Amino acid sequence: MAELPTIPTNVTVHLGAPNTQARNVTVPFTDYIKNVASSEIFPSWPQAALRANILAQISYTLNRVYTEYYPSRGYDFDITNDTRYDHAYTENGEVFDTVSLIVDELFNNYIRRKGTVEPLAAKFCDGRITLCDGLLQWGTVELANQGYDTLEILKYYYGDDIEIVENAPLADKTESYPGTALSRGSFGDDVRTIKNELSRIRRNYPAIPALTVTSVYDGETEAAVREFQRIFNLTPDGIVGKATWYQIKRVYTAVKRLAELTSEGLTIPEVERVFRTTLSLGDRGVEVEAVQYYLAFLGYFYPQLAPIPINGFFDDMTRDAVFTFQNAYGLPVTGEINLETYYTIERAYKETVAQLPANYQSAIGEPYPGRFLVEGDRGEEVRVIQGYLSRISRTDPAIPDVAADGIFGPQTKRAVVALQKQLGVEENGAIGPVEWVEIILRGNRV
Repeated sequence: MAELPTIPTNVTVHLGAPNTQARNVTVPFTDYIKNVASSEIFPSWPQAALRANILAQISYTLNRVYTEYYPSRGYDFDITNDTRYDHAYTENGEVFDTVSLIVDELFNNYIRRKGTVEPLAAKFCDGRITLCDGLLQWGTVELANQGYDTLEILKYYYGDDIEIVENAPLADKTESYPGTALSRGSFGDDVRTIKNELSRIRRNYPAIPALTVTSVYDGETEAAVREFQRIFNLTPDGIVGKATWYQIKRVYTAVKRLAELTSEGLTIPEVERVFRTTLSLGDRGVEVEAVQYYLAFLGYFYPQLAPIPINGFFDDMTRDAVFTFQNAYGLPVTGEINLETYYTIERAYKETVAQLPANYQSAIGEPYPGRFLVEGDRGEEVRVIQGYLSRISRTDPAIPDVAADGIFGPQTKRAVVALQKQLGVEENGAIGPVEWVEIILRGNRV
């Protein structure tokens, strides 16, 4: 739930109630909607009624997928075919031609409330045998016969504040869990997402400590995760592994009511990514500088990687180094840095650093330790970087002087924030690869 909704290629359906032993079937998303629509509505209904029902079915399904409603509860499917919970789906069921044509036209459209992101949990029932707070299927026929168009029918049942999103992008469905556990020193959009979700959960569970939503997994994040884990009977290790990740998702969906018609709603600032996921020729910025640092360092140990400047500009030399690295590590040789290439570069760097002898120094100074240093950390790495910060402060009055005592306290954090302010990056007070290389390079120039 860290990005805008997309239309999944496939959907996995459990052929029974959620907690029953039943088969799962994975079918193309459009085939699933066609099957559901053909099982629940009649092709002879007016076009406006058919379209309103199909849009409701699409939106409800997308809500289940987008909120990871069932995976976050430990299930290995997206939706069930039990109408007490979800839609009617009949394996190998008949599909009506009229329905098929409409689904082909509408499958990448969905309903949402204005100002929100998530697909509406557009609940519905037949309107004759059962009644509900959502759309009444037979009622749509009456409205269509009275001249209501599709949007008017949907607004009649779901409210005037809804809108239809058209031509949503298609993407292979992947789980939101990043694949590796988040812990003290982790950084990125996934950390920001978890901190944002814990901050909202805290309103319902005030025992969780307050958080400042940044992209770094610091001491306060660790404390908040531990308390969340304690409340929800998870091992309180302060690490967001897969079980904790999905428990946070489940509770967040519940307190925000994202799977309900009465959803509190997700806004774009809550889900948009801060960091670019692809870097290529011509790009500039701190993300480029971080990758250049990793590649330049690896170049001391792998002669095939030619030396490159650490200047934050993705130039031809940087692209050539990326080509070489991708070829050496069996990655698609694109010359661009996507997440797969970035994580492989980072992993290669960490593995190399782990094999270095104590007190090793390269031509660009002490190697970055491979994890963000945050307030509360102690050790030789902190002492080393404090020494460089102290040297920088002699010629740059904007950087406070710090004692090289190996304790990352408030004064060290203030110095780091002052540096980040100059760099124009997130002022989180943590030292990552960008801050590390800047401090080393500046300190060596003093």
